Amino acid sequence: MKLCIALPFLALAACSAGDKAPEQAEGGERIACAVAGSAELKPVCAVERAEEQGRLVLVVHHPDGGFRRFAVMTDGSGLAVADGAQVAVTRLGGDRLDVSVGADRYLFPATRKPDAPQPEPTG
Repeated sequence: MKLCIALPFLALAACSAGDKAPEQAEGGERIACAVAGSAELKPVCAVERAEEQGRLVLVVHHPDGGFRRFAVMTDGSGLAVADGAQVAVTRLGGDRLDVSVGADRYLFPATRKPDAPQPEPTG
């Protein structure tokens, strides 16, 4: 019975929020991204750093509420998708690491270690 009473309130809350997604994700460091079918890179994604099982993980929050998790490779070669079936395609260009996963693209600031291997396109 409580579930039936709560459902109309949840529907009302969802409707009152409006149909438009925020222009940028909240919190964290900003990076340029093109997500949800966008072709233009804009600094609207937010990055949160977390440690999981002794490994650095970057959680990229999209303006629409979606997110993607990346594991930072310990050999300095870049990033890998931390979950999901899609593979990250990476390319280092100057001081930016360009990461594409499916239709989404992200530009992370990067500093190449002198002894790190050059990331090779994967995918």
